[in-house]
This record gives sequence, C-alpha cells and structure tokens, in this order.
Amino acid sequence: MLRARVALNPAAVVAPVNRRTFGSFVEHMGRCVYTGIYEPGHPSADEDGFRTDVLALARELGVTMVRYPGGNFVSGYRWEDGIGPVEKRPRRRDLAWRSIETNEVGIDEFAKWAQKADVEIMYAVNLGTRGVQEALDVHEYVNHAEGTELSERRRSNGAEKPYGIKIWCLGNELDGPWQTGHKTAEEYGLLAASTARALKSAEPDLELVACGSSSSVMPTFGSWESTVLEHAYDVVEYVSCHAYYEEHDGDLGSFLASAVDMDHFVNSIVATADAVGARLKSKKKINLSFDEWNVWYLSRFQNAPLPDEWGVAPRVIEDQYNVADAVVVGNLLISLLRHSDRVTAACQAQLVNVIAPIMTEPGGPAWRQTIFHPFARTAALAKGDVLETRVDSPTYETSRHGEAALVDAVATHDPATGDVTLFVVNRSQSESVTLTVDLTAFGPLAVAESVTLTDDDVRAGNTKDAPERVTLRPTADIPGGAVEADGGSVALTLPQVSWTALRLTR
Repeated sequence: MLRARVALNPAAVVAPVNRRTFGSFVEHMGRCVYTGIYEPGHPSADEDGFRTDVLALARELGVTMVRYPGGNFVSGYRWEDGIGPVEKRPRRRDLAWRSIETNEVGIDEFAKWAQKADVEIMYAVNLGTRGVQEALDVHEYVNHAEGTELSERRRSNGAEKPYGIKIWCLGNELDGPWQTGHKTAEEYGLLAASTARALKSAEPDLELVACGSSSSVMPTFGSWESTVLEHAYDVVEYVSCHAYYEEHDGDLGSFLASAVDMDHFVNSIVATADAVGARLKSKKKINLSFDEWNVWYLSRFQNAPLPDEWGVAPRVIEDQYNVADAVVVGNLLISLLRHSDRVTAACQAQLVNVIAPIMTEPGGPAWRQTIFHPFARTAALAKGDVLETRVDSPTYETSRHGEAALVDAVATHDPATGDVTLFVVNRSQSESVTLTVDLTAFGPLAVAESVTLTDDDVRAGNTKDAPERVTLRPTADIPGGAVEADGGSVALTLPQVSWTALRLTR
C-alpha cells in the first residue's frame, strides 16, 4: 500500500474561493444551443423553448457564469442578427463550424435562459471581423438603461431593464490562424486597448478580458501576452487562458497528470503579466480568466473534416467521456482552485453536447456524462478560503510532463461553518494510496461526507441507455476505498485512478 500525507492549517490561506471559478461556456456551435439548451417542441420545453431538463441539470452542475456566444463563432458574428422578431432574423453562414446559424437564439433569449439558470453572463464581442463601434453598440443594447436608440430597441424587444453584464471578452483566440479575422499580437493589442477604452468610457467598472494564447503550444505563447499587455495593461482586468487535454497513444499516465501542465501554464502567464506590469511600473495585477478548459479529444476532431453540407446544428465534437476523463477534470479543478489568487474566472467548455458534461437527444432524454460529477461536487462543496495544500506523495515519471505526484489535492475551509473539504486524486493505475490528513490545527472535526468516482474499467462511461453507469459513490463502499477518523487526523484510502471529495465538519 502506497502512502501520502498532507497537513492543513486554517491560517495558510491562498485566496477566497471565487464563485466564477465554476463557469461554463455556451457557443453557437454544433448542438450546444439548438437541441441543447433550446428546443421548442421538446416534451420538457418551457414557454420560451428552453429545455427544462437541461436547465435542471445546469443548476445541479452548479454553474455560476456562462461565456457567450463564442468561441470561434463570435469572430464572424453580427450580434444584431439575433434581436427583434424571430421570423425576420437572417440566416447566416457560420464559417467557424461550417454550419447555418438561424439566429433563433440571440442575446435577449440567452439572457432569459441565464436568468432561469441563475448564472452570470460573460459576454464576448467580435473583434475578428468587427471592432470598436460594434462593441459599443452591443454594450448600449444590453447595458444602457433607456433613452438611446439601442436601449429603446431592447425595451421594445421585451427587456425593459438592462442586463447589467459586467465581464466582457475582447474577442476570441485571435492569435490562431484558424480564427476569422486572425491578427498579429501588435494588431490585436492595439484593437483590444482601443475597444477597452471605449467600453470603459461608457461604463467604467466593466471587467475586461484580453485574449491570451489559444494554447501553450502556440509558437507565440508568452510573447503574445507580453505584446498585448504592453498595449492594454491599464485598461483590462484579465488575460485569457485556453487549454484542452486528451490521452495520446494510450499514454494514460501522462494524461492523468494533465494538471501539471495546467499549473505550468498558469505560472507562466502570471510571470509574463507581472513582468509587463513591472516594466510599466504599475502596481496593478492582471488576473487570469481560464475561460476555455476541458478534456477534448482534439486529435479526433482534426482528423474528421467538418461536414460538406451547410446544415443547422450539426453533430460536432460530441466526445463521450469515461472514468479517466472525469478524474482528469476533477484534477484540473484542483489546479484552478490552487491558483485562486490569480485565476479568478474560469469556464469549462462547453455546457451541453459539445465536449460537455450534459448530453441530450433531440426530442429525447438529457443525461450526465462522467465529467459532470467532479464539477458538480466541487462547485457545491468548495466554500470559504482555498488553503495551501502541499501533499507529500510518491511520484512517477510521465513522458509528457516529467515527474508527477501520484496524489494531488487542494483543500478549502469555510470559517463561517468550520467545514473543511479536501478534493484529491490518485493517479496510480495499479495501487490504492492511503492519504493521512493532519487536521489538528482545526480542532475536533467529524467526517460528514466522502464520495469517490472510480471504476474497475477506466474506459467506462455513461450513455442515454445507461446514464448512471458511472457516478459518485461513498468512498467506504468502494473496493479499495476507506475513510477512518482518528482524533485530529483522517486516513483516506484512495482507489486507483480515482477522484474523491472529503468534507469534514464540527
């Protein structure tokens, strides 16, 4: 039996848990919107055409913020196509995903959905084919109270009060050659800065997100952020990060250690942003918006060309997730929480059908993928403060990420209730690990909950016919799992390839 150890202290606070960490992403891509969140005529559809089964699952997932309407889609989007009488809205080509956008759902409809789901909107503006004026126009439409042409148009379209959107993305992935309106760092930095200044002239307390690198493997990674922030440092609050992970060529060990790469990504961008701030002699700190992250089998997508025909809501990148994927997603959430001092917004991409925790069938059921469970439980239990969580663990070698710990974890502490929650993964493919958690600094605590996601078959997943094949179970009920409390410590036995949430209370 392998052994690991962690000692927790309520005074060792990294940062408060930021509820925006549990964001998601709805893009007009594939079936995320149409037959995802929106399907008039579905047995569960409400009066606005939204699937109430999906709404219920979104609430259960614990999503707090949703980035909208893209993604690559936004770089060719005309926001005004999606307002006014639906029957008069134009149908457009979407070059990003080679499909037809009907514009049945626009910002007014999405704002209704967001209110029903009780989520904040993170709005992305088109800086690919458009610019400053269009950003000001959509801002006037959604956020100006009344008395102007566009605010009155919103009111006449049924939304008397403004939507009050506070966090705005200044375009999407414009470092990528695949992006409609791709720009150099210099071109984008100038455009982002001028757009930011204009938006803040309209509403000074907006929180603005400048595009960072599309991934850490981009040849301009680091230099892109440096150039963009040289122009926009004083007028933005965030720089974005995007990262997707997959298992390559059966290398499960490297895949399970994906959070090692996410940690490095975050540390690299923080260092770059702080270096720019130092050069500019600024006391301001730029935070990170990790507004696209997930497991995505990108190599499958790249080897499968987009449809030849221009269709509405085609089935694209509908990955089916397994146990190993869920463990990695749980570990990526551990990484995001660990960096809560600088990562203060994050969006898992996407919410429904498209590389998503929620799946649907047109006219049929909605169900939870394996990755749903660690996200939902983390969102529910992570409260109060994130604590420094340094695990003394055995290590193993990976081909992609070097040496990695077999056990990775992060803890939160809620001073209001006294609750301590530990989120932990065992990356070992062959052995259980007993983790001893020293809690003496907190006084007497009792185990209130310990749940684990694992399975003898790491490739097992959920389907519409077997939607509960993989789910959370009490740790003590799983072969190889155990929870034993002894005074000021807890011994938690973690099955191989598993994710566990342990909550302790007074």
